[in-house]
Amino acid sequence: MKTSKPATSKLVTRFDNELRNLLMGDLKAFRDRNLFISNKQKAAQHQLSAA
Repeated sequence: MKTSKPATSKLVTRFDNELRNLLMGDLKAFRDRNLFISNKQKAAQHQLSAA
């Protein structure tokens, strides 16, 4: 006898995968944006300390 996943389980798995992909994309964008801001702040501090 062949067992298969119920449709609900497939739907939940698909939802979980889509949600994880969205969250990972948001996290990557957040990190990229904060890294850019952090680098600008470090550069400004470096210029101030060199002056």
